[in-house]
Amino acid sequence: MTEITSRRGLLFGAAAVSAGALLTGCTSNEPSDSKDEPAANEQPAADDKPGKQVTIGFAGPQADHGWLNAINDNAKKRAEKYSDVTLEITEGSNDTAQQIGQIETLINKKVDVLVVLPADGKALTQVGLKAMRAGIPVVNLDRIFNTPQAYRCWIGGDNYGMGLNAGHYIGEKLKGKSNARVIELAGLDNLELTKQRTQGFDDALKNYPNIRKVARQAAEFTVESGQAKMAQLLQAQSKFDALWNHDDDQGVGALRAIEQAGRDDFLMVGGAGALSAFQAIKQDDGVLKATVLYPPTMAASAIDLARALGQGKGIGGMAEFEIPASITLYSAVVDKTNVDQYMPTGFR
Repeated sequence: MTEITSRRGLLFGAAAVSAGALLTGCTSNEPSDSKDEPAANEQPAADDKPGKQVTIGFAGPQADHGWLNAINDNAKKRAEKYSDVTLEITEGSNDTAQQIGQIETLINKKVDVLVVLPADGKALTQVGLKAMRAGIPVVNLDRIFNTPQAYRCWIGGDNYGMGLNAGHYIGEKLKGKSNARVIELAGLDNLELTKQRTQGFDDALKNYPNIRKVARQAAEFTVESGQAKMAQLLQAQSKFDALWNHDDDQGVGALRAIEQAGRDDFLMVGGAGALSAFQAIKQDDGVLKATVLYPPTMAASAIDLARALGQGKGIGGMAEFEIPASITLYSAVVDKTNVDQYMPTGFR
């Protein structure tokens, strides 16, 4: 792991540069008064060194998808890294009432900080508010509560950015091709995140007048639905140049349908960052050429943020006394040029 630069060190460096500039422009011989140093220089920033003991309660949905399983794994492994962190983790549930009950149990246990990935952000807003009112800061992970009053910090992925970056990647690959045709294999259409991914994709394609999206099918983030919906797309579209698939789990099924149809006349871009996708990209003997990240490492970062909150510290490398209120992660594109870097983060 790279060493975290302390905020104190960063600010001290900036102060030194400023002092040098001041000395160049002035002739005063008066000694510097250390009492004038900014207070932020002494503000502690979170690092790997053991500090105050912190109990973090973690509540997420049922791990019925590779990405969700990776969320749980990332949270557990990050907590294990710190000798000053105790992780109280609930059994994941997609039942709203059950998850609310699990969070209320953690509140009653008086954990120091809560990390919550709600099965339904709107439905769990009230229990987030309850925790905050009880003096327990909440790190809201990915699926956002209805009001910022229900959390101290939100951290999550960029669904619009996923679509945007997928669209730009495909756009650049097809830039020199006239009348290029692309298709889209989306996720569940009743989810806002699916709408955001499609909107980002469509907005990116507007920058490439030679490209037209000719078809879209919505799958269900499962292998089976990916295979069935991809088969329908292949039957309906005898010729196209690129496919964007929203999710690497359903992409496993999509690739099966593509192989069964004997098609290899287009490029495919996936989404999320599954290990199987990384391996296929590295092997580079099929249609899958890239995937756009929706990193489950956000759960590890959420544990870092919760620990900093519990210890009353800020973030190394930032001048502010407190951790941010909101952190949106970047949706990087992984292709054969950088897949080795991201391979260790791939989820199963």
